[in-house]
Amino acid sequence: MAFSMAGGGARGPQINVTPLIDVLLTLIIMFMLVVSMDKEYQEKVQLPQPPKDAESAPPPERTVVIQIVWTTKDTPPTVKINQDDVRWEDLETRLAQIYLKRAEKVAFVRGDADVDFLYVADVIDRAHNAGVQRVGLLTKGQEVVGE
Repeated sequence: MAFSMAGGGARGPQINVTPLIDVLLTLIIMFMLVVSMDKEYQEKVQLPQPPKDAESAPPPERTVVIQIVWTTKDTPPTVKINQDDVRWEDLETRLAQIYLKRAEKVAFVRGDADVDFLYVADVIDRAHNAGVQRVGLLTKGQEVVGE
């Protein structure tokens, strides 16, 4: 019996896994191609069709921007919803009417630089009470598409 201590002897058998990996990658690609060509797994698309009459009603505005505009020093600022003046007392009911039929309950609040944050917080609170789930704050220089 002879033992080799220096490691100069023959090593045991080794498996070469490179051809196995090549075969597995080829199989994965083939399965991906077969599944993508199957009619059962294809996406079904319904494209919106243009209205048949030439004069259709304009789409409703999706973006609601509540503006707080500073008027004078001794009076509270005025509130506008998409450029329409709204009284402070009617703000919550008006927002509730707007968001009653909408699935997307997002509003943006823009306040003038001179407006106290107390008024902005009041508008955010009234918006949440009216059913708005997300409120974004707009700063000077940011514009919303559709405004």
